[in-house]
Amino acid sequence: MEELLEQSARRIARTDMGFIRSLAAQVQWKSRLIGIRGARGTGKTTLLLQHIKNTFGDTNRVLYVSLDNLWFSRHSLQELADSFTKRGGTHLFLDEAHKYPQWAQVIKNLYDDYPDLSIAFTGSSLLEILNARADLSRRAVVYTMQGLSFREYLNLSAGTSFPVYTLEELLSQHEKLSADIVKTVKPFQYFPEYLKTGYYPYFMEGLDVYPMRLEETISMILEIELPLLRRVETAYIPKLKQLLSIISESAPFIPNISKLSERIGINRQTLLSYIRNLEEAHLTRSLFKQAQGISALQKPDKLFLENTNLMYLFKGSNWDTGNVRETFLANQLAYTHKIEFPPEGDFLVDGIHTIEVGGKRKTRKQLGEISNGYIASDDIEYGYDRKIPLWLFGFLY
Repeated sequence: MEELLEQSARRIARTDMGFIRSLAAQVQWKSRLIGIRGARGTGKTTLLLQHIKNTFGDTNRVLYVSLDNLWFSRHSLQELADSFTKRGGTHLFLDEAHKYPQWAQVIKNLYDDYPDLSIAFTGSSLLEILNARADLSRRAVVYTMQGLSFREYLNLSAGTSFPVYTLEELLSQHEKLSADIVKTVKPFQYFPEYLKTGYYPYFMEGLDVYPMRLEETISMILEIELPLLRRVETAYIPKLKQLLSIISESAPFIPNISKLSERIGINRQTLLSYIRNLEEAHLTRSLFKQAQGISALQKPDKLFLENTNLMYLFKGSNWDTGNVRETFLANQLAYTHKIEFPPEGDFLVDGIHTIEVGGKRKTRKQLGEISNGYIASDDIEYGYDRKIPLWLFGFLY
């Protein structure tokens, strides 16, 4: 176990505290069992290490360990917890939980058997906290982490410290908010690059390696996480890559499931199941006309890639501007709000606000007489009335 303690201390010591995700302030770190789910590459590991470094002066009470460590080929997690608590350890941070066999059952047992031990774990967005054998939903406080918002990217790249705005603040005060932001920084110096290469924190490693890192992220999700956690047959992985490419081509993609299943060579039921898996893995986003009571095999009314960086990877410079705008807005809104496909406009938010997306010349014509209708307009710095700069929606988290 000494080797794990040494590795943990080294990782903590090397952790950069220069930028901390806003989610860190929302996590109830005093809870005994915390889960943080999210797509690969969004910064879950860094979040844990930064919290440890910022909170614990005495590192003997805390241990960070990744559950894909080779140590676990010879030892069990139960053995680790027992030895750690006997040494006076109080806080155990477990990374990559989904890599450990029967992880949910084991973590439940640790929670029940060691009442003085606090546990935080991270894992794939595909982690199921509620299942028949080990129900962690009643024990764990679970958070979802997604990629950087435009606000976070701006704070990182421009050295600013802009706060989060609620949707209500944004809709009612957008003229003042956009004016205050533009006094400090020119958003369009950064917005185009964010759309291409700013969603995943590893853009800080260098833009020349960013596409390669993003490809690795997608491959790990498709080739390892989906087969491991959703039993997707490896023979179908190339077909899922083909599906992602097809979605990226459209503006946005309104699926004809029968034609799509024929084109890809997967039967309808399997295709719908895999579309749901891709959304759970944070590679796509489905939009429905009625978000309540969605069944596992219901056809989505619109399909997007989960973020615009994925579009750029698949399409290069040939992406459709309208699709980019809608994908960005869906991504930023859906993190904290429910979005649906409305009869008029592009998005219905929380069942109240209708938003139409477009360029700077877009008018309210398509919104008709909708009282709570707004335009999210690209290529403008300042908004007026119910026309709001598209980039400003990147300040919602």
